[in-house]
Amino acid sequence: MNKLLSWVLQVGVVLLSLAALVFMLWMPTQEGRNVNSTLYEVYFNDPFLAYAYTASIAFFIGTYQVFKLLGFIGNNQLASTASVKALSVLKYCALAMMAFIAAPLAYLVVVRPEDDIAGGVAMGLFILVGSLVVATIARMFERRLQRTI
Repeated sequence: MNKLLSWVLQVGVVLLSLAALVFMLWMPTQEGRNVNSTLYEVYFNDPFLAYAYTASIAFFIGTYQVFKLLGFIGNNQLASTASVKALSVLKYCALAMMAFIAAPLAYLVVVRPEDDIAGGVAMGLFILVGSLVVATIARMFERRLQRTI
């Protein structure tokens, strides 16, 4: 992979991360019950937002690891211990995302089965499957790179 393609992909990862951050900060103020609330009420009186922001740490660490991996690829340093470590951290970030998503899904299914939870469960399952794919691919490439080093 040449340097230009690696740089373009790194810019894409940064833009994706910025878009996720902006969405996470802007969306709670547009939600139905928070439309007329102050910023303090929106961000400090909702335990779900605190949980979501805590869970997003794994996402942002994972995107940083992808950014680092693309840098290693652009500099032809893919077969190094640093790239293996970045893949390992990426795998654990994906597993953490799975755990952070599975907990609220279990809560919705077990504690609140009478509510209409289909949309929330569908989004959660989509994120779970995506995180599983990322963790599997990261583990596969981590093993291959460990064999070559």
